[in-house]
Amino acid sequence: MTQVAVPSDKPPIRRILSIDGGGIMGTQPASFLTSLEEDLDRPIGEYFDLIAGTSTGGILAIGLAMGLPARDLLDLYVRRGPHIFGQSGGALASFAGDAWRRLKHIVTPKHDADLLRSELSTVLGSRRIGDARTRLVIPAWDADHRGVYIFKTAHHPRLKTDYKRLAVDAAMATAAAPTYYKRHRTAEDVGLLDGGVWANNPIALAVVEAVTLLDWPASSLRVLSLGCVNEVYMIGEAPGWGGLAKDVTRLFMDGQSHGALGMAKLLTGHQYEREAIFRCCPDVPKDFFNLDDTRKIAQLKGMGASSARKERPRIEPVFLTETAESFKPIYTVKGIEP
Repeated sequence: MTQVAVPSDKPPIRRILSIDGGGIMGTQPASFLTSLEEDLDRPIGEYFDLIAGTSTGGILAIGLAMGLPARDLLDLYVRRGPHIFGQSGGALASFAGDAWRRLKHIVTPKHDADLLRSELSTVLGSRRIGDARTRLVIPAWDADHRGVYIFKTAHHPRLKTDYKRLAVDAAMATAAAPTYYKRHRTAEDVGLLDGGVWANNPIALAVVEAVTLLDWPASSLRVLSLGCVNEVYMIGEAPGWGGLAKDVTRLFMDGQSHGALGMAKLLTGHQYEREAIFRCCPDVPKDFFNLDDTRKIAQLKGMGASSARKERPRIEPVFLTETAESFKPIYTVKGIEP
């Protein structure tokens, strides 16, 4: 039976959920969270004080913070993923469509952002970031001015803008992967790209937000960090461009992820490392999954459920015994015109 947090004299434990980017491979963490949620009497997002997510992880983070059950978000991937990535036809149609998209990908973005926006709008509706029930941190990249751009709830007095923005716009921005989607234009005409450009694993961003802007004691933090998949591969001793070209993006993303994890461990304190950071990211063979290949959604779903079953004994006592304290934003969306 879920309990409600009871105030005490010592700083409360602050639970953070961080979800990596990874395209359709976000099916795995969505399934992971759905499996954990089955034994809860509240949506799993209500058990966290702060949720951070990048790209596909940003879509999940926004949905969870809005109070949506994880199973509804999993349904988005399983049922609508093939449509979003143009692979909903039969085998022949999918083959022809893939061939056309690969050719088009040489000179233009590979996928139609309008399809993604339509599906996200069905799930998120007209909700604004200010409608979130949990604090949010969603990274994007300002491609026009070469700088970071982070969507946040109004959890600090200086955060006076983002809470007014539509949740679907934040989701579109953080998921606008270069070459896969065109940059997303905000209402102010700022061109934004996928937050994975600089923070595909947003754990360090989340912990920095917690200990600085939110002023939470490092010793009070517990972070559940979910990756999509961890590809196992080796790089040759001295590869040329031809041998490394296919792996260079993976190499940079791995470096960023490990660096972010290292920073998060330092920020939470070495003495708390074993109890503060919980990383779940199943190993898979190299190239078995791809960002936009929806043919293996069922395997990703099964992997998430299996991983949740394995990890539940260590996760449940730390993160899922009681709901988080109610989030009261500094500014509210009441009175904002739709």
